[in-house]
Amino acid sequence: MPRIPGLRSNYAKVDRLVYFGRMLDKIRLQAAAKLPPDYLNNLGAGFDGRCCVFLGVEYAALKSRVLAGGTDRDVLAWCHEQGGARTDDQCNIWNRFMMKVGWRDDRTPVLRQRIADYGLGGKPIETFFDLNEFDEARDPVATRAWELRDPLVVLVMGVAGSGKTTVGQQLADTLGWNFADADEFHAPANIAKMAAGQPLSDDDRAPWLAAIRAHISSMLERGENAVVTCSALKEKYRRDAVAEPAKVKIVHLAGDFNLILDRLNRRTGHFMKPDMLRSQFETLEPPSDAFTPDIARPPGEIVAEIRRAFSL
Repeated sequence: MPRIPGLRSNYAKVDRLVYFGRMLDKIRLQAAAKLPPDYLNNLGAGFDGRCCVFLGVEYAALKSRVLAGGTDRDVLAWCHEQGGARTDDQCNIWNRFMMKVGWRDDRTPVLRQRIADYGLGGKPIETFFDLNEFDEARDPVATRAWELRDPLVVLVMGVAGSGKTTVGQQLADTLGWNFADADEFHAPANIAKMAAGQPLSDDDRAPWLAAIRAHISSMLERGENAVVTCSALKEKYRRDAVAEPAKVKIVHLAGDFNLILDRLNRRTGHFMKPDMLRSQFETLEPPSDAFTPDIARPPGEIVAEIRRAFSL
């Protein structure tokens, strides 16, 4: 099954708990009629049921609370009010238990059958978390998801034609992370302006950068890893776009003007005009704290280099 927009990884933590956020996502997606039918039968049962028992709340009451609004942490605080706060040790035991269900236990035969049913034979699946991750096009083994590292956003920046979308998308696909391209955050008026060969003003960019910042903040709040592209040519733009700098790594795809110009001349279907490239180079303020790979290399090699640089 392909990735389901809005449904986070089993490993994504809300405060100290794995899985809890995923359960909330399913409730919200069902209410919006965006949850695939295959997920409906287990709502409130299975891992959902285990999570409710751990927190001491009824699923029906939890569902009502989620749909009443508020953040994940608001809902978790409500759970603690209803069922009592859980200690760090209890949360740690919960996390370790959930991450190993299906590994050498009474659920192992069921897990093996599900692997066959899902057509995932040959994948290194040893737990139900593994099963769900691979089924949703994430690779928990390659990323060592069980280490429960803090969420991270990689911001891929550079001038037009530097390969931000290609490298960013491939990096996200390789890691099984969320991906968002900067163009998704532009207002239609900005796109029309650039398509007409008119550079954007800082006033044009302000809502665009704010939207990127809001997306980065949302990913970090949800405990999700993500890759985001953004030209981010000036230091000011990067400050405006980057929420929580300690949790954001910047990759600057820098390269020779003629190399990038040649790429733009061969590219079709994009609103950026090649004659705007010179102004982008003039505007560019290279970051001092970014990882800067050689963009003349193939995208796959650049992705591998980024992973090594950030231990991903």
